[in-house]
Amino acid sequence: MLYGFFFDNSRCTGCRTCEMACVDFNNLSVGRRYRRVIDYEGGSCELAADDTAKTTAFCYHVSLACNHCANPECVHVCPTGAMHKNELGLVCVDAHKCIGCGYCTIACPYHAPSIDPEAHQSSKCDGCTSRVEQGKRPICVEACPLRALDFGEVDDLLARHTDTTSDVVPLPSSEYTNPNLYMRLSPAGESTRMGDGFIANSQEIENNHENS
Repeated sequence: MLYGFFFDNSRCTGCRTCEMACVDFNNLSVGRRYRRVIDYEGGSCELAADDTAKTTAFCYHVSLACNHCANPECVHVCPTGAMHKNELGLVCVDAHKCIGCGYCTIACPYHAPSIDPEAHQSSKCDGCTSRVEQGKRPICVEACPLRALDFGEVDDLLARHTDTTSDVVPLPSSEYTNPNLYMRLSPAGESTRMGDGFIANSQEIENNHENS
């Protein structure tokens, strides 16, 4: 059984309700987040000789948490077996085994695991396993006001959402870990190539890592 997330890049407004719902549900300390929103911007506005303006500016948002990959690097590098896939196929941390070495935080190309500064152990999105076991969806999915997020068994998810991809700038190539993340892209997301823009909220994301 494989579970995954669907994200509609064309609907997301970057409101961060998914982030806050996750923080509240998991009772995370100030500055820590399991789900984060990346703001990606680029392009320019140019004034022509006839005083008309032409713009190539774009902006879109990517809501990202653990992708519960089919080939999770965090699991592969964990020396104690603390990072593992549970009975639902969701990638989780066994607190009884984790020694806080941080290898998982280095190996994950999506930076999903982080070290809890109080427990000195790895922690991350577990796909809201406790909710999924009750037949519910993850709290971030339920909270999204634009219905840009969905979750479910991969086959069912792809039946509900067609024409999806697992790649969008600025995320790493999906070939590394085969993430169970399926996205419908906005026109800007479809046409943007690496180097066309920049992460506009890099300081926000870096602060999250520093507080983890």
